[in-house]
Amino acid sequence: MWDSHPKDGWYPWLQKELEGKGFQVQVPAMPEPAKPNIENWVSRLAKIVGNVDENTFFVGHSVGCQTILRYFENLPADKKVGGAVFVAGWLKLVNLETEEEKEIAKPWLETPIDFNNIKQHTTKFVAIFSDNDQWVSIDNKALFEQKLGAKTIIENQKGHISGDEGIAELPSALESIVSFSDLNL
Repeated sequence: MWDSHPKDGWYPWLQKELEGKGFQVQVPAMPEPAKPNIENWVSRLAKIVGNVDENTFFVGHSVGCQTILRYFENLPADKKVGGAVFVAGWLKLVNLETEEEKEIAKPWLETPIDFNNIKQHTTKFVAIFSDNDQWVSIDNKALFEQKLGAKTIIENQKGHISGDEGIAELPSALESIVSFSDLNL
């Protein structure tokens, strides 16, 4: 569930599409993707991103969404970003099968997130879910709406919206990022 890489699924397609529209895009490899750790992932994201402004946009998938939220939470109060798209993001998980999965998920699920602090940095949030995600229940839709005021999109039969399900393009993510910027499709 965690073990992804920059060339997985729809990431290369989105990168190419955004670069074709003039965006500079980074798709970072995160440390130990099979065992994501909050501190390691948030510090890696901070290092990669550097100085942010209102022309900086984020797209995360699964645990990457949590990483972005926790990164925003730690930004200085005066820093603003352009927006974030969360794909198969979660605040609750279901169907974790192994003790290792439960142990990896535990700090991500139990460490509180200050959503009011996060909303100081942008009000532009889109959360994309699939109606048949085996780990991310549709309950997360209401949580992202309530906690962030996110616009939510439900994709039909796309599982965890990853390369494992053969998802090679995700137009709703592209359209969301472009809608945050000054560009028009």
